[in-house]
Amino acid sequence: MVKWIFVFLLVVNLVFFAVMQWGGALLVDASSAPIQPSLNADKVKIINLGEEVSAVAASHVAPVTPAIPAQSSVAVATVVAKTKPVGKQSCMEWGEFSGTELQRAERALATIKLNEKPKYRQVDYVSGYWVYIAPMKTRALVDQKIVQLKERGVADYFVIQEVGVWQNAISLGVFKTEDAAKKYLAKLQQQGVRTATIGERTSKLKYTVFLLNHLDGVIAGQITDLQKNFPESELKTLSCN
Repeated sequence: MVKWIFVFLLVVNLVFFAVMQWGGALLVDASSAPIQPSLNADKVKIINLGEEVSAVAASHVAPVTPAIPAQSSVAVATVVAKTKPVGKQSCMEWGEFSGTELQRAERALATIKLNEKPKYRQVDYVSGYWVYIAPMKTRALVDQKIVQLKERGVADYFVIQEVGVWQNAISLGVFKTEDAAKKYLAKLQQQGVRTATIGERTSKLKYTVFLLNHLDGVIAGQITDLQKNFPESELKTLSCN
């Protein structure tokens, strides 16, 4: 009997010892057991995640400013200049001129600051008409007549100096049609020129047409106003090639 009591007490002690040694581990869910050892509370520091990340990024990532070579800068500036929108431009054709009218038109164009130097186109006619003062016997008489023309406000004239039947004649204008010549003669007569007359020219005549390219609106307007001083001329607006 004593023997069985001793065995019973031994078993109870063993069970109690087992419970004390491993009981806590057996009662805890294995899925919630910590994988890493617990941290020391006095070494735990709460930080602001956003500030910490920004500080780390700032300390490791330096701002990158690509260096642009001087030549590249010039190239970029050139491209920008070329692609800059340009105002509407037009091209014009103005003519037809010959003799003194051509010289007067050239002087008038010289007063306008054109974007490009004018180009020329020649137009040939087999015949035409001119307003002139008949040939005079001496150069002195020619000079006297020129003084009279200037006094009457006539600045466009051309003295024919070639030896022949027309030497010392004064040309006051050459025209494609007789009607245009008559209109100009009537204008001269109103200015007091009485000795001028109209004649037909059977020789080949050359007329000049001005080609005016890439005109902005201001310059185009100036040329349009200029054309009003040449009523016999024609001004056309063309598409620029």
